[in-house]
Amino acid sequence: MKELDTARFRYDGSKTLNISKAPTKIPDLYADKDEYETLLREQAAELDKWQNRMYAHNRYGLVTVFQALDAAGKDGTIQNVFTGTNPVGVKVYSFKRPTEQELEHDWLWRSWRELPERGTIGIFNRSYYEEVLVTKVHPEILTKSQRLPEKTTNDLKKLFEDRYAAIRHMEQFLHQNGFPTVKFFLHVSKDEQADRLIARIEDPEKNWKFDEGDVTERGFWNDYQQAYEDAINATATEHAPWYVIPADDKKNMRLLVGRILIKEIQKLPIAEPDPDKKRFDELQKLIPVIRSQ
Repeated sequence: MKELDTARFRYDGSKTLNISKAPTKIPDLYADKDEYETLLREQAAELDKWQNRMYAHNRYGLVTVFQALDAAGKDGTIQNVFTGTNPVGVKVYSFKRPTEQELEHDWLWRSWRELPERGTIGIFNRSYYEEVLVTKVHPEILTKSQRLPEKTTNDLKKLFEDRYAAIRHMEQFLHQNGFPTVKFFLHVSKDEQADRLIARIEDPEKNWKFDEGDVTERGFWNDYQQAYEDAINATATEHAPWYVIPADDKKNMRLLVGRILIKEIQKLPIAEPDPDKKRFDELQKLIPVIRSQ
C-alpha cells in the first residue's frame, strides 16, 4: 500500500489545534471504488499481521479512542478498519449515557473496567472524553445528575482543568505500563452532518440510526466545536496523541485511521517470536504419533 501522509493530522502537544482551520475533506486517497476496496483489504491484512505480532509478544496493548459528533461515522469506521482482524485480539466497547451503577462511582471508573489486556487492541466507541465534552456543553449534567460534592461544581473552570489533568495522568500511567493510547476525532462538517442525518430520516432501513436528540444536540454545534478544541489541546501528548481526521469522505477516513493504527503499533518494540530450534525438533517427534492415532 502506498504511504499516506498522516503526520499533519497528528496533535501531540507540539502544535495547537484551531478546529475551524482543520480540514473536514481532503483529496481522495483512491482513484475509484475498486481501488479503495483493494487498499482497504491490504490495510486490513497488514493490521491483522501487526496485531497478531503484538498478541504473540504479549507485552503491550493498544487503547484506541474514537470521538466524533453524531453521524460522523464512528461505527462504520470501526467496522471497516477492523474487518479481518482476529477477533481474539480486539475488544470493542461503546460508551453510552452512564448507568445508575456507573453514577455511583467516579467518572473514570467505567473506563478502567473496559481497558484491553496485553496483546490486544481496545476500541472505545466514545470514551471518558465524554466527561469533558458533553458535560462542558451541558454543565447541568454535572450539577444535577452526577452526584458530585457541591464544592466540586462551584468552580466549573477548575473542574474541567482537573479532569484534563486526570486524563493526562491516566494515559501516562497506561503508557508506562505498556498500553499507549491513540485518539481519533472524526471531524465532520456541519453541512455533511446535516446530509447524513436527513439520509437516516429518508431511508426506512436507516431510521433505527436516527435519534431525535441528535437534532437538539446539533443546535449546540459551536459549543461542541469549542469543547473538542479545548479537550484535544489539553490532552494531546507524545505518548497519547490525537489525530483529527477529515470525515466528510468516509473512504478517506477509514484509510487514514487504518494506516495510523498500523504506524502506531509499528512503533512498539515488538517482534515475531524467535524460532526455537530445540522446541521445533521436539515437536517433530509428535508428527508420527498424531498420524498413528
